[in-house]
Amino acid sequence: MTYVACDCREVTPREPGFHDLAREARSEGYGFIDRLDQEWADGSNRFDRAGESLLGLIQGGMLVGIGGLNRDPYAGDAETGRIRHLYVRRVWRRTGLATRLMRELLARSDLIFSRVRLRTDNPQAKRLYEGLGFRPTDEPQATHVRQVRTAGACR
Repeated sequence: MTYVACDCREVTPREPGFHDLAREARSEGYGFIDRLDQEWADGSNRFDRAGESLLGLIQGGMLVGIGGLNRDPYAGDAETGRIRHLYVRRVWRRTGLATRLMRELLARSDLIFSRVRLRTDNPQAKRLYEGLGFRPTDEPQATHVRQVRTAGACR
């Protein structure tokens, strides 16, 4: 694995290169970047509630990866976050960028949430998430969960 230097910062779907990233994801059969764009446009998810972030990886002025942290809409409690819409462009994979993006999202989540959930059916993504402390779960609407601390503990 080669490590690539890039900027990791808050972004929106209006970021230059977002639609190229979405087109690539769509060509691989991933519709979640289009869903991110639609939810942003209709206002249903702007990653703007307390503790939420939408981060992008910028390399040479180009958006090469994206990922978000939301309050988990399926969990039914304020203590659970959710990793959403994680995608790194094909030519930038296996460079450490997905790990870097996840570590930044998890550092933010650890300040707010007692646990974080996600859903994936991608074998490579499963390995990434499990390597970062997520464990498989049979909870509804999630395939993996990462316990940060006991709910209600001091932050």
